[in-house]
Amino acid sequence: MQNLKVWLTSRFPALASRDYVLFVIGQFVSVIGTWMQATALPYLAYRISGRPLDLGLIGFSNTLPTLLFALPAGVFVERMDKRKTVIILQAVMSIQAFGLAFLTFTGQLQIWHIVMLAFVYGSAVAVEVTARQAMLIELAGKEALPSAIALQTTAFNLGRILGPLLAAWLIAITETEGTVFLVNGISFIFVITGLFFARTRYKVENEAVKSQGWSQDFKEGLSYIRSNAIVMSAILMSSLLGFFGIPLLQQIPAIARDILQPVLTSETLIATRTSNMYTAQGFGAVTAAFMMAYLAATDKGKSLLWGQILFVIPVIILGFTNSTYLALLLLIFIGWGTVVQLVSMNTTIQIRVPNELRGRVFSIYFWALQGVAPFGSILVGWVAQGWDVQTAIVLGGTTCLIGIVLVRLLFRQKTAISA
Repeated sequence: MQNLKVWLTSRFPALASRDYVLFVIGQFVSVIGTWMQATALPYLAYRISGRPLDLGLIGFSNTLPTLLFALPAGVFVERMDKRKTVIILQAVMSIQAFGLAFLTFTGQLQIWHIVMLAFVYGSAVAVEVTARQAMLIELAGKEALPSAIALQTTAFNLGRILGPLLAAWLIAITETEGTVFLVNGISFIFVITGLFFARTRYKVENEAVKSQGWSQDFKEGLSYIRSNAIVMSAILMSSLLGFFGIPLLQQIPAIARDILQPVLTSETLIATRTSNMYTAQGFGAVTAAFMMAYLAATDKGKSLLWGQILFVIPVIILGFTNSTYLALLLLIFIGWGTVVQLVSMNTTIQIRVPNELRGRVFSIYFWALQGVAPFGSILVGWVAQGWDVQTAIVLGGTTCLIGIVLVRLLFRQKTAISA
């Protein structure tokens, strides 16, 4: 047992921190609930309305708060206790899930309810993600930070596999999505409890420099990004993924219902197919996350390139197939490529940025990734509604590919991203 512990901490240094372990275990339980809800909610919304545009509208509402709040969140987080901030915002997310459960159980849930509660959830996430990512170094220490980021991503994507499976199972046996939302609400209690007992032992107080005001502090973060070509290129690439890439995956319920073997119209079969698609994507994602955790010292420039290739090409091919089996295989690669990109960019930014600027710079990165997503969601939903889902996927994937090539050409001498 002692040898196993030594091996684990040597390969995954973040596990040597008791406080990080407490956090990541609670986070793992919570993300299972989050992915259960992420599977059930669009499925329920599409069953209610049958319009791809509504899926885009929900995605817009969920990510709009990032556009509005992520940038000021960076300055806010640096002035607050990050652990306490995460606890409070996790509680807000729990209340949102309980609200969805209540409306579903009472038969009152409508599309506008989903849109409104998606905005509440997205508002909490817009601040919580920045606080949580900036908190990791305080729980695990700088040397173990790449391992901490990759292990957190592994937990997140294990939840991506288990969540859809459990969601489909619960919907099948209870015949209501409300049970899924209820379980998600309860799951947040685990991460909150873990953080109550965890301590930020590696917290480093910033030097006592007088603040020049929120606006000036934010401009200081922007100036740093402009002066660092590597960080700048990572942020530009994240915006391409956020606008043209990730919103395409919001159309999975429409693909499962209308494109893949549409002759199978049983709600149980459609729910299962939808769940399987999320699970396939999650399988690729968790494989990538574990690989990035195990190979924490790998060249992030090369891993980012492979992540982009194995994301964009399968996305484009997905737009041309109506085979369920091929779609599932493609989604495995898409999940793998997504996570490799995110871990590579996240690690690059957090390792390179000074402590006193980490919150601000990460909030700009998160804004580039998620803040542009509302418009990507609406655009993809509009194209899918006006033409068809497959056209939206092909156009989005092709545009993403062109954008990545252009950014790499622009920074071709300065994109050797390494941890």
